[in-house]
Parts: sequence; C-alpha cells; structure tokens
Amino acid sequence: MPEIATVVCQAILDADGELYRLHAWVVMPNHVHWIVTPVVPVSRMMNLLKGRTARTANQILGRVGRPFWQREYDDHCPRNEESLAALKLYVERNPVEAKLALQPEEFAWSSANPKW
Repeated sequence: MPEIATVVCQAILDADGELYRLHAWVVMPNHVHWIVTPVVPVSRMMNLLKGRTARTANQILGRVGRPFWQREYDDHCPRNEESLAALKLYVERNPVEAKLALQPEEFAWSSANPKW
C-alpha cells in the first residue's frame, strides 16, 4: 500500500542522525532493506522504528493489537567500503530485480529515487 510505504520511508528518513547514519534504503511490498551505521544498539533501533511505523500502518489497515512486523530481522556488517558499496547497489536494485521498476531511480520508495 502506497500510504504505508510512505510512512515507512518517512520514518527511515526521520531516524537518520537519531538512531543511525543512513546510507541506502528501499521499502518493498513485503520487506524493507536499509543500510545504516547504528548510533544506538541495533535492538533499540529496530524496536523504535518498528514501533513508530507499526502503529500508523495498523491504523491505516484498520487493525488494533495485531503485529505488523515480524519479530526477527537479519543484519549484516560490511567489512570495508567496497562491500558497503556492493550492499548499497543490491538494496537500490532490489525493485529492478523484482521487476517493479526498470531503473532503481524509478521506484518510488527508495533512496535511489530523487524525490527523497
């Protein structure tokens, strides 16, 4: 849903500098990727971001008291600038690989899109 995707995008951007230093991100129809350098512990970062977005997403969906996000998440630590660049490319090309856009910058909910 575009409304929920926009809420998640805005939350990711709003937390930049507070919870992490943001490098790249994409909000896909059924998952989110973002590359950050954490400023706070990762568990705190995830709890805050999931909490902020889940409440609003559930309001949009007309749901109360139901989980929006899965409990678990995967995290990876790039070893150097080269692996960070490769991860950023992977994240921003995710919509192209999923056939949701022809070019990364065409996908509306991504750091590759110039509107953000």
